[in-house]
Amino acid sequence: MTIVERAELSAPEDVGALAVDLRIAVMRTSRRLRTEGSGEAVSPGQYSVLAAIHPDPMTLRQLADREHVQAPSMTRIVNALEGSGLVNRSDHPTDGRQVLVNITPAGRAILAQARTHRTAWLAERLAGMEPAERAVLADAACILQRMSGK
Repeated sequence: MTIVERAELSAPEDVGALAVDLRIAVMRTSRRLRTEGSGEAVSPGQYSVLAAIHPDPMTLRQLADREHVQAPSMTRIVNALEGSGLVNRSDHPTDGRQVLVNITPAGRAILAQARTHRTAWLAERLAGMEPAERAVLADAACILQRMSGK
């Protein structure tokens, strides 16, 4: 069944099958995009932290909660990023017990480079598609953003 044929399905019994197909496709694409842009400079997890604190700094607890990891794991990730000069820590303005993790100019450069690489990887694949397929994906992108609350 083609993407267009699958998109035309609307019967309630087809929703489950579509959910499975969509989940698999989104997860595989997401996984590939995560590995494409990280390169050797940072791991996918480190990239995610850089993206989280750009442009607004966060506490270690906020980062751990956002990334669904325990505080010691986030501390290790931030320590590695700090050792590479990609983040730094500053005092929290209202809570002296906390520190904020900030992205450095070097971290912003790595983040921009990874985003550019990921976008180029995806654009190359989109360029090889038929216009009708790209139109379906444009619609899907709008729908997926709406589904995710963005």
